Amino acid sequence: MIQKPLFVRAEWDEEARVWVATSDDVPGLATEEDSFERLIEKLKIMIPELLDANGIGREYEVPFEILTRRFETAQRTVY
Repeated sequence: MIQKPLFVRAEWDEEARVWVATSDDVPGLATEEDSFERLIEKLKIMIPELLDANGIGREYEVPFEILTRRFETAQRTVY
């Protein structure tokens, strides 16, 4: 049986210079990391732990999808 993935939001906090992750699907999830790759590795540990702590039964593998948002500024060339 294929499970519906859990949704995690990750936003870049420019002031703190970290990715911040939260989720309505994973109660208590609020974490940050300075790189996106490290954030993913951290989520792979935290998500199953938080689901267990909240008594939410899941299969051995817990699929999750990360929705990211990061704002940037592009400079126009002035002639």
